[in-house]
Amino acid sequence: MKRLFLGLALVAITAFGADVAGTWKGALETQNGTLEIEYQFKAEDGKLTGTASSHMGSIAITDGKVDGDNITFTIATGEYTVVHKGTVSGDEMKLTADVGSRTLEITAKRVPPPA
Repeated sequence: MKRLFLGLALVAITAFGADVAGTWKGALETQNGTLEIEYQFKAEDGKLTGTASSHMGSIAITDGKVDGDNITFTIATGEYTVVHKGTVSGDEMKLTADVGSRTLEITAKRVPPPA
């Protein structure tokens, strides 16, 4: 009976996806140096929303999805549409961001909620 319950719990967790809700901070290397970025994620029933922010401002996240440990979302600047894809493992997220013909690597860490 314990195994059945544990199995059902694992299936339920996988169906809803990784816990990505909250604040994540990361950085990416650009032609102009390092760009620090902060993501504010909200996730419900596999749908991901929120914002991506840097010193240049905030942009809404669109087309966001969480499927197991996989995450995808898009941000649209005035110039580019940036498609993000990656995986979540605990408090770390590894993303690739496709910007035109370039692919950028981003590692983001979860920011613990205030105590």
